[in-house]
Amino acid sequence: MTPPTASDVVWRVRRTLRRWLLELRLELVRHRLLRAPPGSRVRVGGLDLRITDGPNAYMQFKDEFVRRSYGFESARPEPVVIDGGANMGMFTLATLRDHPGARITAFEPDPGVLAILRENLDRNGASHVAVVNAALGGEDGEMGFAPDGQAGGMLVAGAAPMQVRVACLSRYVAGDVDFLKLNIEGAELDVLQELRDSGRIAFVHAMVIEYHGWPRGDQRLGPLLSLLDGSGFRYLIHDQDDQSNPHTKPPFRPPGAEPWFALVYAWQPSAPLAR
Repeated sequence: MTPPTASDVVWRVRRTLRRWLLELRLELVRHRLLRAPPGSRVRVGGLDLRITDGPNAYMQFKDEFVRRSYGFESARPEPVVIDGGANMGMFTLATLRDHPGARITAFEPDPGVLAILRENLDRNGASHVAVVNAALGGEDGEMGFAPDGQAGGMLVAGAAPMQVRVACLSRYVAGDVDFLKLNIEGAELDVLQELRDSGRIAFVHAMVIEYHGWPRGDQRLGPLLSLLDGSGFRYLIHDQDDQSNPHTKPPFRPPGAEPWFALVYAWQPSAPLAR
């Protein structure tokens, strides 16, 4: 093994210091956001945001703007992007910071969160984003929706606190989609199956799916990966950091009632920028 040169050592020290500084800044953001009251207005990372609650605002800011969990490259100055499960708008705003010309369609079913999404887009110069008040699902119609009282919620069968519109993603894929983000609380496989059956999954160049594993629910990660493989995608899997996803870290043990997560990054090898 070749010993590191002096320049190698300096580069590594600088990189380590940059990481430490980044983590310190992030910890200061965490401390501030965790104390923010639900529904309050905050300034963070150059953004003027209305938040559903402090903990979710911190996690989304960390994952979207710092960890860049959904960051992507594009060969086009105006990439077509779909934000499935837009919530407060963190992914959309992070995407516009990276790709100012992006043409984004954002889906959000919860009326209360939708109002926060629209306000955040307006306050941060993103009022041109197309917003759809609907959940993405396997078929058009209406379904029960169970909000968690903070930032999340999920489609449910049978009785539920509210009914929301459900839309098929294929209706919004008329041509090439440079990037698809899905964070839709367990409906990922249904949405992708419908997109595949419509024949329009081939239009999607790349995507990141936040898979939700429910301890007492069906295990759907295998079918989801098989669907991607059968549709010509390559994929990578990441389980996020120990703040976003503590249940997947060693020493391993069966999860309790809390879900676990996996980010699935998939891309078409023939698409621009594919490696």
